Amino acid sequence: MPKEYRTIQEVSGPLMLVREVEEVKFNELGEIELANGDKRRCRVLEIDGTNALVQLFESSSGINLANSKVRFLGRQMELGVSTDMLGRVFDGLGRPIDDGPEIIPEKRLDINGQPMNPAARNYPQEFIQTGVSAIDGLNTLVRGQKLPIFSGSGLPHAQLAAQIARQAKVRGAHEQFAVVFAAIGITFEEANYFVESFRETGAIDRTVMFSNLANDPAIERIATPRMAMTAAEYLAFDKGMHVLVILTDITNYADALREVSAARKEVPGRRGYPGYEFRNSRGVQRGRGARHDRDGYLSWI
Repeated sequence: MPKEYRTIQEVSGPLMLVREVEEVKFNELGEIELANGDKRRCRVLEIDGTNALVQLFESSSGINLANSKVRFLGRQMELGVSTDMLGRVFDGLGRPIDDGPEIIPEKRLDINGQPMNPAARNYPQEFIQTGVSAIDGLNTLVRGQKLPIFSGSGLPHAQLAAQIARQAKVRGAHEQFAVVFAAIGITFEEANYFVESFRETGAIDRTVMFSNLANDPAIERIATPRMAMTAAEYLAFDKGMHVLVILTDITNYADALREVSAARKEVPGRRGYPGYEFRNSRGVQRGRGARHDRDGYLSWI
């Protein structure tokens, strides 16, 4: 039974300080129970002796320093995975939002991933056909590799991302292929456009979509690409599928890191971003395009 703490010292925006905690770890999930019985979730950002700084997944309104309770769950953020995820739409934390049934997971995976031996990597030489001639002919996306696409403000990057997701395929009639599409910090209109676009063309049947809206909490935005990569790694390395991951827009992910960093009063780096921003942006992409004999390729844009 997890211990319950009534030692909330301070709530500041999305952050909360809990005193006199024991055996609490970095990134551990927590649950806050309000005086009226409502429950909200949080995650440990920092441990300083017996003090834990946590970030809330939902609003901090209604949290009472005297009557609210906090319990830590002893595990990090996980995603329940199954092949039934194909054709489904999830929010940034892996919960179904398409009015379909809950996923019955084959197993639960830590979204922070596991290290992989780079010596196990095959030499990349087969390409993924995106259907965009400028990419296929001039800047080919090779299986197991990554391809960043930079866009300026006002340009149709959402339409390009949707087009690639609809048209992408691998050569070979018997190759299993899936797309994991993560939309980060988008508007409701953009989210609806992606879903309807995939459904109209039938691409939704081979797609796992994660949709994080602009009004969702920053902590969810930080978790969204990790959720997508965890689902992709499961399909590629456990199920032997070739998987293309599309992340749009990674700038919104970086802005979420900046928001959390500012709330923690960290020393800002260039343009206000934290010094670890580049490392974190690389971390969500994992750099894991390796393949064993029985595994599929994992590529991303």
